[in-house]
Amino acid sequence: MEHGSFQDQTASTFSLADEDHTLANSLRFALNQDPRVTVCGYSIPHPADARVNIRVQTTGDPASEVFKDACQDLMLMCQHVRSTFDQVVADFKKTRELEGAEDRKTAQDLETMSIKD
Repeated sequence: MEHGSFQDQTASTFSLADEDHTLANSLRFALNQDPRVTVCGYSIPHPADARVNIRVQTTGDPASEVFKDACQDLMLMCQHVRSTFDQVVADFKKTRELEGAEDRKTAQDLETMSIKD
């Protein structure tokens, strides 16, 4: 939910239900990377209330558009992290399989050598 003014669309507070510091701090980071943002911060009204308020003030663009762009940027960052993580895990598993195959071959070679002796 957006709390703002019809006269000044460059400043708004966005209230997100069922969220906590994890999303709020990530959005704050994404918003502060945007040169159109002059002020950005968040607060949690009460620890027992699962609600986050994010305040955005911009240089001239509507705060709702800048907020939406930050959400999309954050989504792209998360997708990049996920794909990078998945690739590294796949590479690690492949490396482990190769190492396992080499270990098995070495064990077979040792077995073969001990049989010959």
